[in-house]
Amino acid sequence: MIARVAGAARAGESRIPVEDRLFSLVLALLATETGLLKSEILSSVRGYAERYDPAGQNANLERQFERDKDDIRELGIPLETVESPDRPGDNQALRYRIPKGQYDLPDEVRFTPDELALLGLAAEVWREASLSADSQRALTKLRSLGIEPREPVIGYAPRLRVRDASFEPLRQALDRRQTVRFRYFKPGEAAPRQRTVDPLAVVLHEGRWHLHGFDHDVREPRTFLLSRIIGPVAPVPGRTFEAPPPGIQDRILAELDALRLQNSADLAVTAGSDAEIRLGRRAVLRDDDAGVIRMHYTDVAVFADELAAYGPEVRVLAPDSLRDAVRSRLETVAAAHRGGGEQ
Repeated sequence: MIARVAGAARAGESRIPVEDRLFSLVLALLATETGLLKSEILSSVRGYAERYDPAGQNANLERQFERDKDDIRELGIPLETVESPDRPGDNQALRYRIPKGQYDLPDEVRFTPDELALLGLAAEVWREASLSADSQRALTKLRSLGIEPREPVIGYAPRLRVRDASFEPLRQALDRRQTVRFRYFKPGEAAPRQRTVDPLAVVLHEGRWHLHGFDHDVREPRTFLLSRIIGPVAPVPGRTFEAPPPGIQDRILAELDALRLQNSADLAVTAGSDAEIRLGRRAVLRDDDAGVIRMHYTDVAVFADELAAYGPEVRVLAPDSLRDAVRSRLETVAAAHRGGGEQ
């Protein structure tokens, strides 16, 4: 028996989300033993049926179905095609199905209700548009295993946001192995410079996104802060590169961790201040009697920006380079305020 997951299109009906269409397709293909023809899928499955034209003008739907097939297979779902014995070689007579026995979880793999709820919550965390494709695929996979991520778990769902506009074009370029160009502002330089880079990894370290890639301008690997990329990230037509080596993300994170541990700062913080509370949580050593804490940091410019925001609540004791960077920022702010008062 063929399970049809469809509904008549209504005027003003909202667009069916991608994960809902894929989920409906998986359900339909699991529910058939003999398989479904493409025409049966497009005319009956939710997400296609609403736009299906019985007159046969369904080229866009067919292209969408081809993309959805690839997405389903990328999820690890064993989508099969079965040729008609009466019409061998006829693509219109192909039937599609998902063998339920091959898709079921192994008997030894079981999840508790709490584990299922946490899996669903994890899939819901990433809701920023730049990560929607990953989130949609994860939700489809979970729902096809019987997990409904939209059920409330703790009364609210957390959200992780990607604020750097360059994240998504860099991620797409990495997936496609496409060389890109962008303008990058390096501290100490008067203006941003154009960089031509093969993006090899995008990693999150200490709450900030980093791009690691091969910089063609210096002919060496470089790591960039996404927050310092100015303007759009543009692919270079006809320029591609080989797949990054396995484990490159772990290697870059390890290098960033090592760099962080190399850099330490001694800070005097005002007792009871916001600086003492916030920075104290990250201190690796502290002398409460003297009001001094020691912290590690990865990037002197980024850390100086943070410390300068606390104003007189924090004073850099060491190193000199960090103290000078913080002083420079405070002097710039003071000069801007003096200039404003004279107008």
